[in-house]
Amino acid sequence: MPKILIVGGGYAGFYTAWKLEKLLGRNEAEVTLVDPLPYMTYQPFLPEVAAGEIEARHVVVGLRRHLKRTTVIAGKVTGIEHATKTATITPIVGDETWTQEYDQIVVTAGAVSRTFPIPGIAENAIGLKTIEEAVAIRDRLTSNFEKASVLPAGPERDRLLTVVVVGGGFAGIEVFAELRAYASSLLKQYPTLAFDDTHFHLIEAMGRIMPEVSQKTSEWVLADLAKKGAFVHLDTQVKGAVDGVVELSTGEQLPTDLIIWTAGVMANPTVVRGSDLPVEERGRIRTRPDLRVGTDEEIVEGAWAAGDVSAVPDLSGGGVGGFCVPNAQHAVRQGKLMAKNIVAVLRGEQPKQYFHKNLGAVAGLGLYNGAFQSGKIALTGLLAWFAHRGYHGLAMPTWERKFRVVGDWVQNFFHGRETVSLEAVQNPRATFEEFAARPRPAQPAAESAPAEKKPEAVAAK
Repeated sequence: MPKILIVGGGYAGFYTAWKLEKLLGRNEAEVTLVDPLPYMTYQPFLPEVAAGEIEARHVVVGLRRHLKRTTVIAGKVTGIEHATKTATITPIVGDETWTQEYDQIVVTAGAVSRTFPIPGIAENAIGLKTIEEAVAIRDRLTSNFEKASVLPAGPERDRLLTVVVVGGGFAGIEVFAELRAYASSLLKQYPTLAFDDTHFHLIEAMGRIMPEVSQKTSEWVLADLAKKGAFVHLDTQVKGAVDGVVELSTGEQLPTDLIIWTAGVMANPTVVRGSDLPVEERGRIRTRPDLRVGTDEEIVEGAWAAGDVSAVPDLSGGGVGGFCVPNAQHAVRQGKLMAKNIVAVLRGEQPKQYFHKNLGAVAGLGLYNGAFQSGKIALTGLLAWFAHRGYHGLAMPTWERKFRVVGDWVQNFFHGRETVSLEAVQNPRATFEEFAARPRPAQPAAESAPAEKKPEAVAAK
């Protein structure tokens, strides 16, 4: 029986496995998926999780729950030797690695945040690629409001209520706008704080934000953010973030307790560098339009790739540099087609080429506000917000997850968003350790008391 090994359980990996289960016969192939996390995260909803609009667990899809016929391994693929069709797997616990044989390998290891050697960023910034990061951002901002509410006006309170987002792409703009709206809603609960006490700064190295939309739409977003008291620094770079002080190329310094890094992504380096598969100049796996690894002239038999880790030619002509941009829209569709193509090859048929014309770009900018661009059609405000929620609500995988997300939206409409911080969950033993470490008070000396009278023995009759 052919063995199919899927490296990574993100969009492309999950949809490939999910579709293979529907297409393959019971004994037609053996599918194994390796990922250190037990779930797939629907990343377009991370800004709403950070703003308390969606419950964190509702935007992740459990791999074991929905992949009934796939063997799921909790670990990382740290080496691929395609010449011998073997992969090295490192489990999430323990030091023992092992070699897994395969006939077909599917590389869908995704991307990680791309950082630069800027002092202080690695130590102080939070990315926005995982559900854990989104929850940490929400809890940090909420906890900072709690701390600031008992402080007098001054530098320390300003630092706690200052948010800095680095990167003006879709992810950066969405989390920036969502957090600005979230902070405004929090102010209702803190009478000691005023709107002018909160400070939001977005840093973008280019001369504009959101390159996926038109210049006009981009300018509308800038004006809308300015009306809400948010500052966008264009043509500006971050020079340092030591001790929580963000130093800009303009010379300005922004003391803050919350730095969010969304300045681009790069293909998963652990998988790419640990394999003998061909890689292009940007560090992605060279992939053909039919999603097989290789080039038009040469095919690497038995190897497939999709999603952010791959360089898939964009046959629609709309991709940057001729390749599909790294987003969920492409990864989901590539995963579905790749499953069909793998089954076709196993059955001696020809695979099909991936062709998808970008449907457009849609962004949520806080409650009842958004931006939408499709070709020359542009929407802003409430209509764009409905388009954002409608598209992503439908795109969320599995009906069970769709109902949970929509349920959160309905609950928020009637009861408002969730504003409780659970930051303490990151150190759940803190209270236990605090009281366990305290010395016990000395016991008072026992007062003299009459000895307990013992019952007399009953004489045997």
